[in-house]
Amino acid sequence: MTKDFEQMQILNEAGELADNLWNEIIKWPDFARDTVGKQLVRSVDSIAANVAEAYGRYHYGEKIQFLYYARGSLFESKNWINRCVNRSLLTENKHKDCADSLTNIAKQLNGFVRHLQQRKKYKRAQTIREPSVTYETQDPSPPTLFSNKELKWLANYESQDEL
Repeated sequence: MTKDFEQMQILNEAGELADNLWNEIIKWPDFARDTVGKQLVRSVDSIAANVAEAYGRYHYGEKIQFLYYARGSLFESKNWINRCVNRSLLTENKHKDCADSLTNIAKQLNGFVRHLQQRKKYKRAQTIREPSVTYETQDPSPPTLFSNKELKWLANYESQDEL
């Protein structure tokens, strides 16, 4: 991830969509803004926020997980945009613009995830591992701890203690 944070195309496009929808939603009547509008603003803002969080993570698995969160927010945003059209809060033209933007962002998210998965796999292949070794002993039989004489003495000693 060599690009500067502010220059990421996906982040800029998600932010632009969020700002455009904000400017539209802020003009809605109170009830529409408080119910559907707030949900839509949160979900579309969450796309860029999760991409940004992925950028800031160190491990590939974490980065990918946050990109999956961003994709979930993208689908949530699509749902809310469809609700807005059905409730005559957004025009068909605005709906088409938002749908096109979400589709473009989704393609970039999938490409970003694929890129990180390939990098993760490449890094794993580059890991230096020591070959496994089988250790063997020279004498396969365990050493004798006590001689027969000592065992007899121990047996007699224990029986004498019991008396």
